[in-house]
Amino acid sequence: MTEFKQVAGLSADQLRNIERHLDRRYIQPGKLPGALTLVARRGEIAYVKAQGLMDVERNKPVCRDTVFRIYSMTKPITSIAMMQLYEQGRFLLDDPVQKYIPGWKNLQVYKSGVYPNFLTTPATSTMTIRDLFTHMSGLTYGFMNRTNVDAAYRELRLDGSRNLTLEALVNQLGELPLEFSPGTAWNYSVSTDVLGYLVQLLADQPLDEYLRDNIFDPLDMPDTGFQVRDDQLDRFAACYQHQSGDQLALQDDPETSPFRQKNKFVSGGGGLVSTIDDYFHFAQTLCQGGEFRGRRIIGRKTLEFMRRNHLPDNQDLPGFAVGAFSETPYAGTGFGLGFSVKTDVVKSQTNGSAGEYGWGGLASTNFFIDPVEELVMIFMTQLIPSSSYPIRQELRGIVNGALV
Repeated sequence: MTEFKQVAGLSADQLRNIERHLDRRYIQPGKLPGALTLVARRGEIAYVKAQGLMDVERNKPVCRDTVFRIYSMTKPITSIAMMQLYEQGRFLLDDPVQKYIPGWKNLQVYKSGVYPNFLTTPATSTMTIRDLFTHMSGLTYGFMNRTNVDAAYRELRLDGSRNLTLEALVNQLGELPLEFSPGTAWNYSVSTDVLGYLVQLLADQPLDEYLRDNIFDPLDMPDTGFQVRDDQLDRFAACYQHQSGDQLALQDDPETSPFRQKNKFVSGGGGLVSTIDDYFHFAQTLCQGGEFRGRRIIGRKTLEFMRRNHLPDNQDLPGFAVGAFSETPYAGTGFGLGFSVKTDVVKSQTNGSAGEYGWGGLASTNFFIDPVEELVMIFMTQLIPSSSYPIRQELRGIVNGALV
């Protein structure tokens, strides 16, 4: 399963440290069930390695074509879809969201109380579409476990109940208070699910069909979708929950997984499954300015715009976010239109380049693109939560150390 190539200025010996590090520190001690890592530069795959098990209970090894839950790595895909519509003149980034969702005209901000007895105050600013892209909307996630507002999300199951629809989500969100007035802070949220709703609205096509027609089919991504097909089941990984003492517990069995059923709630924020080669096609498209194998899905200038830091005054996430999120402090990292963006290499305390962008998923998957070095890294595993171990930052150190 190993492909070692001394290509495009990457050291094969240094890249082998990925395998050694993951095996010694995570897989052999039982901290991770298994992993699949891909590194490419200048469009050439320099390293791809499957390790460990995709299904511990059935003793099935990770393979190159294993199907993974990518959760929030769905967000960049939905963001690209929305910006395709931007390129068609369907909306402007400073358009008020209420222009497309009339029920959101009088949004309120939380002041005190618990659901359903909230005391609120009118928002001091109007939510724009850019606020949704950048998570400056004032929306939140139930799993944040930080405020009385996200507790209401949990009670109403707004993070993805099997009975939820995009329309129901949007209607319910309009009745709940925001965490803050739009544009005044950063908070990870269901904002990208709202973008998925807007894709449906603007394209007059279901989100899953739109993504298939405009991203997955053009980029040859046959294993990416919102449901695991029957012919994919044998390749579908189990998902695990981190337990105290660095133990694993089965969180989602492939045979009985909700991903096996067609879901009413098509989550543009976290609903996709994919393979490492499918996602490589997407990531390499971005690395090449929006084009892959002669098929262009987004304009070069649009992509350059998306991967700039859109936080006010070029702030980083620790300086603008409320609460904390995920596995790193994100010092030296801002946020663009659907991706995190490294703004200060020294402040980040991780080697790399200013302008590196990417994101990760709940089950510890991750990808980043370094446009300076024309470098792509994708890491797949299935362990919830993503904050269990600092693997993402460790991999950056190893991969960037391979540049010669």
